[in-house]
Amino acid sequence: MKQAKNFINYLKNKNRKEVINIAIRQAKKDEVTKDGRSWFVDLSYTDLLGRRHRYHSRKFDSRRDARDHEAEFKLKVKNATDYSDMTFKDLIEEHYKYQEDKVKVTTLKNYQTMRPFLEPLDNLKLTTFNIRHYEMWRQTVNAKNISTTYKNGLYKYLKTLLNFGTKWYDINFYKIYSKMTNFTNPNERKKEMLFYTHQEFQKFLSAEDDLKYRCLFQTLFYCGLRNGELRGLSWEDIDFNKRTLTVNKNVVKVPNDKTDKNYTITSPKTSSSYRTIPIPLFLINDLERLYDKDSNYYGFKDNWFVFGNIDPIPDSTLRDRKTKNAFYAGVKDIRIHDFRHSCASLLIDSGANITLVAKYLGHTKIDETLNTYSHMYQNRLDTIVNIIENQNEKFIDYQPKEQLPEPIKIIESKEDQDEYIYIVPEKKKKEKDDFVL
Repeated sequence: MKQAKNFINYLKNKNRKEVINIAIRQAKKDEVTKDGRSWFVDLSYTDLLGRRHRYHSRKFDSRRDARDHEAEFKLKVKNATDYSDMTFKDLIEEHYKYQEDKVKVTTLKNYQTMRPFLEPLDNLKLTTFNIRHYEMWRQTVNAKNISTTYKNGLYKYLKTLLNFGTKWYDINFYKIYSKMTNFTNPNERKKEMLFYTHQEFQKFLSAEDDLKYRCLFQTLFYCGLRNGELRGLSWEDIDFNKRTLTVNKNVVKVPNDKTDKNYTITSPKTSSSYRTIPIPLFLINDLERLYDKDSNYYGFKDNWFVFGNIDPIPDSTLRDRKTKNAFYAGVKDIRIHDFRHSCASLLIDSGANITLVAKYLGHTKIDETLNTYSHMYQNRLDTIVNIIENQNEKFIDYQPKEQLPEPIKIIESKEDQDEYIYIVPEKKKKEKDDFVL
């Protein structure tokens, strides 16, 4: 009976995460401090990983002081193991700390940007969070003047936080998780993708007379680089002999505390963004001229940025130059990223294979290319029909025509007159093959 009782007590305390064996003790005479302090706290406890620890406090003047310290320490350990009072604000902060050394600085910046939209949930205890709270938050966000795409980004971030809370703090969000719905707006029109045709780009480029900027905009248009990839391109990334450029880094608009720069150099967006692509001959010739010009600067090194020098060209300078050229050329003003769309349009309209387009642009999957530029392929459906029709006409033209046998002339005699009658023999039936495939 006693063994069964002890086993039941063991099961009850097995998963408890709180201080145990708390005791206030008084030191022996030879252990009392010189100023007479003798009371201390001596206890053991279990941490989050199930490891046992022994805590031995400093000595206090009185038993009351030791007991106050005991209560303070007990609360501290309990807060580290008991999450019943944890709020969304606490969860967001813990998630950010956890991610600091695991994700890119751009991702951390996105967390900071999205943080204000989660403030309505800040003081809500995680253990009380239910589907009604979510719907209230959803309605608050839905009233904001932001795109549906961004709203769903907030929705995804919230789900990430809930997953983090379930994994690390054993808070069950599964019932709520399955009922949560994302944002939809059937009345919202998808923004039209802007891009330059080849003719429009040539008109745009005619307004630019500076060699560096001519090379810059041609690299955007013909190589399809992202903004950060373009700004991160250094001279050592260009192989003039093989006529290629290599994308291996990215410049983002996040201040770097270590270098005191207003930008940070990171890895490319995805693993597929690492790529080496060929450069058109006319562009490689312009880049060679630009290299010869830049290499005359004092202290020049091949690790200098192609579009910049020691530092990459500022993003604001790039945008201003683009807007000025569009104005003077009399063409529409598109975003820097739209030059990448223009490159995709040029390749697709020229009949480039979709797999090669995806590889050239550094997309992870072909689906990404198709989803982004499916409307451009829609314009080529007529071409596909023309191909089918041409093939069908060729088949008809070259199909061998069956030759009819020459009629056999047979003279049939009649009583009243003689006449020639042409009789065509019946076509011989084709014998059936022994084997039918």
